[in-house]
Amino acid sequence: MKALWLHLVRAYLRMGLFFYYRRFHTVNKEAVPKTGPLVILSNHNNALMDALLIATRAGRFSYFLTRASVFTNPRIKSFLMSLNMLPVYRVRDGWSTIQNNNEIFEYCRELLHKGKVVALFPEGNHNIRRTVRPLSKGFTRIIFETLETYPETNLKIIPIGLNYEQADAFADSVSMVIGNPLNATDFISDNRNQDILNLKEAVSDNLEVLTTHIPADNYDKDLETLEKLQVNFLYPSAVNNCIASNYKDCSFKLHYKPKVLKSVFKALMCIVLFVPYAIWVWFVKPRINEIEFVSTFRFAISVTLVPIWILFVVIVLNTFFVASVGLGYILLTLLFSLLAVKL
Repeated sequence: MKALWLHLVRAYLRMGLFFYYRRFHTVNKEAVPKTGPLVILSNHNNALMDALLIATRAGRFSYFLTRASVFTNPRIKSFLMSLNMLPVYRVRDGWSTIQNNNEIFEYCRELLHKGKVVALFPEGNHNIRRTVRPLSKGFTRIIFETLETYPETNLKIIPIGLNYEQADAFADSVSMVIGNPLNATDFISDNRNQDILNLKEAVSDNLEVLTTHIPADNYDKDLETLEKLQVNFLYPSAVNNCIASNYKDCSFKLHYKPKVLKSVFKALMCIVLFVPYAIWVWFVKPRINEIEFVSTFRFAISVTLVPIWILFVVIVLNTFFVASVGLGYILLTLLFSLLAVKL
């Protein structure tokens, strides 16, 4: 039953993401092993959207390590755990909670021993800045302790770079660039401290290639220069080459956007969905304190309130008019939404 539930949720989320993102493409998807134990490590720019994209597009069902603060409500905790999300505790959650990670990490070792996939974000927190931040060592503990407990495990590591055109915008575009698998056993030696450093360095180096990495020293000025050049952030290798060449090798393929026509259909979409849109603009968005959560909450409204509103309108229209009127509303809503997003 759980497998059926996960398939249904993934199908629904894929449909929601199709209507949410203008463009989405995956690079090197064939690199993800179809079977066997796997640890997925990704950069973390866009809160829950990062996990949803990996869950729906990476090709394997994954168990996600998620910050424990979202598990406080018992009902929410049950729902999240039904989606293979596991709480991981940080110092900010209180020193007394850190020991709870022992049980979670042990569970991850068992999952990997059984050939499952564990996905996590080694930067430890989310940030919209286009740079790979220093990695925490929690993921190395899971990997090395798995190999210690089950030395015969053929554990692979897949780095993934998520690249957003403009993470908080609607409708945004995103690319998922998947790296080649690393063999976890290649990082085993007699010096555990050095092994940890080597693994963190290898993963960080991979992420810096798979996503745009603007060095922290001159971040604001470099970002401003890249934006003036109208670089395409969906292609990180080209952007990174541009930075490395001191902005001398910066040729990019730009996608034409019919801005006026897109604005017209976006306005029509807001009209037919005016109640969910009003809730978003007046009640939800003003209460979001971190820009990284803008896309997450907007998407949440898209896959919850929007379908409920459409159903409500259809019931009302079918009550007072013929069924074809309700059907017409559904078709117009889908058409306006598709054109507002995809143009």
